[in-house]
Amino acid sequence: MKLKYFAWVRERIGKAEEIVEPPADVRTVGDLIGWLAARDDAYAYAFEKPTVIRAAIDHAHVKSDAAISGAREIAFFPPMTGG
Repeated sequence: MKLKYFAWVRERIGKAEEIVEPPADVRTVGDLIGWLAARDDAYAYAFEKPTVIRAAIDHAHVKSDAAISGAREIAFFPPMTGG
């Protein structure tokens, strides 16, 4: 599946996107964040506060308990503000 990173998540990881194949026990967005954070220090830094990270599966915003099975693209980004 393709992962996309935005704003400071991208800056901390050092890449805008990548293709990954998570293990079978990674079933939800929260699991994926945990798996990514364990990869190395850059990912650990990017996902150090998983509750503030927002995610979208195939362009639809989801919560951390959303299943990732069948996802073509998952995007991670920090909370947005606007006005």
